[in-house]
Amino acid sequence: MNKILGIILIILALAIIIVPAFTDCQSQGKSITLTNGKTIPMKCHWSGVAEIVAGVPLALVGILLCFTRKKLGLLILSILGVVLGIFVILIPTSMIGVCTSGMICETVMKPFLTIAGGLAIIVSLCGFLLMRRAES
Repeated sequence: MNKILGIILIILALAIIIVPAFTDCQSQGKSITLTNGKTIPMKCHWSGVAEIVAGVPLALVGILLCFTRKKLGLLILSILGVVLGIFVILIPTSMIGVCTSGMICETVMKPFLTIAGGLAIIVSLCGFLLMRRAES
């Protein structure tokens, strides 16, 4: 069962890393133009970059979960998976955010990351419950 949960976390982590690169405003050719003529990325781009920081450790948790046999290891990885899932949700919703007014990052990226983060939390909690069940 650990391997199945680990593989699911790896797939979720890869999606968390890859999807924002194609659903931010910069991938659609939009950016902010300053008064001096310089263009800078919108904040959804930085949310996408920050998701890499949450997604890579989540993938590592999934890989380690595939090989973990000890209850303590499963407990620690499950807790870490829940925390990383929370960060995946918080980055586009409250930490950095996304653009407004119906842009692709608001209509696709933010809901996708919220769902993916929630699924990562659920899968990690399943690992925790599996550990608790094996204990009794």
